[in-house]
Amino acid sequence: MRGKARELGITIGTLPTGSKNCITDVAGVQVGHVTLDQPLAAQGAYACTGVTAILPHDGNLFQQKVTAASYVLNGFGKTTGLVQVNELGVLESPIMLTNTLSVPAVTQGTLQYMLEANEDIGLITGTINIVVGECNDSYLNSIRACAITPEHAIEAIRTATDSTAQEGAVGAGKGMMCFGYKGGIGASSRLVKVEQTDICYTVGCMVLSNFGQSADFLAHHYRASTSQQSSTLAPTDGSIMIVLATDAPLSSRQLTRVIKRCGIGLGRTGSHFSHGSGDIVIGFTTAHHIPHTTDQLIVTRTQLREDHPVMNQLFAAAAEATEEAIINSLFQAQTTVGRDGHKVEAYMYESCEK
Repeated sequence: MRGKARELGITIGTLPTGSKNCITDVAGVQVGHVTLDQPLAAQGAYACTGVTAILPHDGNLFQQKVTAASYVLNGFGKTTGLVQVNELGVLESPIMLTNTLSVPAVTQGTLQYMLEANEDIGLITGTINIVVGECNDSYLNSIRACAITPEHAIEAIRTATDSTAQEGAVGAGKGMMCFGYKGGIGASSRLVKVEQTDICYTVGCMVLSNFGQSADFLAHHYRASTSQQSSTLAPTDGSIMIVLATDAPLSSRQLTRVIKRCGIGLGRTGSHFSHGSGDIVIGFTTAHHIPHTTDQLIVTRTQLREDHPVMNQLFAAAAEATEEAIINSLFQAQTTVGRDGHKVEAYMYESCEK
């Protein structure tokens, strides 16, 4: 069987999900995909790849930035923009995901889009920090062909919506593998209710999964039968990009504390953050829209108390949403054939409790 974990009767964690069980449960967050699935001119060459765009809100992201942070679990990755995100604690562009060798093209396309929307960049104000993450899809995708163009990045941004995002072998996830089976895009969300108040925060997660061998997968945690033939495939330099969104009012430092817990969710599935794996988390909160320019000397923002019990709930939400997003990326993906006839099978869920 295939489908989202909860459709298959699998409950991960104890916190409730949002109505879409997706990163877009965080109000304002939008996701767009562009998928390439086509033969190329060279013999055996095939474009099995794509681009995914995650937008914190539907306004001008450069003029209205959001509080952000990143955290590296294992640094075998080729991301752009994370140094400045951590230095200044803000995000001012969409978060873009793609394959390793397409980072330059996607950066260029995202830059073009943002320059068109902001005529002041590079003239009467500073430059812009574009954030792009990647995984290596070279088993299924003819990665050396660099089939992704800047226009694909622009299209992913322009078509982004707040609907329930597609998952599995779509967008940047088209050519990815997870635990030796087909992987890719997965999403989930959690609701964190503050006791004795009407306050409820949302935590949403989206992953690009491309890691692990089938022997690593802790299938019994999900009541999955082990009768399925194990895959001998494993991603080259397998990696995962994790994007966490929330509307909880957190500082960049607090957000770093929350996104560190995404590694717990990753570990629960069976990952051990291998040597050649780029395991990277990017997080943002929509609670603060930070204007690019202001005449104010002092800026006042609200943030949660560090010792309030809700922080522990946010930690749990990050771990749970990450774990479920990874499982959804695995269970939602379809069997895919790519370059040189390479084939990666979908994981077919079969409960061991029959």
